[in-house]
Amino acid sequence: MTLRHLSVFVLGLIAAPAFAASGPAVAGIPVDFILFALTLLGVALFHNHTFYVALTGLFTVSVYKILFTGFKTGIGVAGFFSHLGHEWVTLANLFCLLMGFALLARHFEKSHVPVILPKFLPDDWKGAFLLLVMVWFISSFLDNIAAALIGGAMAHQLFRARVHIGYLAGIVAASNAGGAWSVVGDTTTTMMWIAGVRPDQVFEAIVASTVALCICGVIAAKQQHAYSPILKNAHDHTKVDWARVGIVLLILVFAIITNVLMNTRFSSLAESFPAIGVAVWAAILLTVGIRRPDWEILPENLKGTIFLLSLVVIASMMPVEELPAASWPTALGIGFVSAVFDNIPLTALALKQGGYDFGFLAYAVGFGGSMLWFGSSAGVALSNMYPEAKSVGQWMRHGWHVAVAYVVGFFVMLAVLGWHPETIVAKGDAGAVVESAHVVPAEVK
Repeated sequence: MTLRHLSVFVLGLIAAPAFAASGPAVAGIPVDFILFALTLLGVALFHNHTFYVALTGLFTVSVYKILFTGFKTGIGVAGFFSHLGHEWVTLANLFCLLMGFALLARHFEKSHVPVILPKFLPDDWKGAFLLLVMVWFISSFLDNIAAALIGGAMAHQLFRARVHIGYLAGIVAASNAGGAWSVVGDTTTTMMWIAGVRPDQVFEAIVASTVALCICGVIAAKQQHAYSPILKNAHDHTKVDWARVGIVLLILVFAIITNVLMNTRFSSLAESFPAIGVAVWAAILLTVGIRRPDWEILPENLKGTIFLLSLVVIASMMPVEELPAASWPTALGIGFVSAVFDNIPLTALALKQGGYDFGFLAYAVGFGGSMLWFGSSAGVALSNMYPEAKSVGQWMRHGWHVAVAYVVGFFVMLAVLGWHPETIVAKGDAGAVVESAHVVPAEVK
């Protein structure tokens, strides 16, 4: 076991002392968390078998909860199925998004837009950096899974399919950073908006987000340029397939409009129906006659999707009852916990507890998952496109700049804006958000 592998195990346990929980414990750490941490350690050690490790972890934790501790929704097998019923909308949305956006990314790649990009981008490291800036901006108004996959599709063409793992980490970081400062850019910021946090309070996270993008973006771009630079003017006679571009835009429009409507006018429906996932697939099926989707990629993508869903279900079963007292060190720590723990319940608990500066909270829960490849749905989706990224050791070795960028961005924001605890005074009730956080119809991380 290397130090990098051990660090993942420690990350899995770091949350345990911070949360109050009932049930059997070892050295004060609930057994639930230990089993979860062991699952994450297995993912780190056996990165070629992550699918089976995640399923084994899900089975083990489920049996343990059924036999010994029960669930918030009840005890035994009935409590387990009731818990799944409580989570099904989130799981269904995530499943549809991961599978649907994989087809979207392939449409985008076959549109030949990525092929002609070298004509407009600098052919040194600055071109690779501008691509990350594009991903960052797109993610501010679009699901970050789609932003990461679009970035991955462009990178595949720009760099002749030779994409550095450090640059893949940069793509994921850019997609998560972009969503952190917009109330429509990430599930967690949308949750804050529903609870009554003003958009300008979340927008403050753009300070840390921009700093983080510049740090990890520049380093990742230089890594990529040294590994495989942009091939300038290699496809001068390529023509854009505008029909596929139209399909991509239609899918995105369906997703954006549905997301806005579900979080504003039809929030009650969002609690019981995976609307955004259904909208994405409706757009895909409506355009089958225009251009055939690459259905062949779905079986392999299914494995990655089930992998992430398994970790999400395990995380949802953890006995998270409360966070430490609200402060900037707690917010900083939440970002690291978010790398291994579902950030939806973390956000819901923070909203219920109160006393946070919401700009810092949005940045921490949004960007933190970028530190590991499975720490966010954007990372899992991109790793389905680039299987070589499914190594915690390689991700941490080459994507070390993401963790550095997170910390530096946080402290720059602290120095520039200061820590100002805020109160939710507008629409909604944070307690209601805590009860329904699992059904916010957008991407999980």
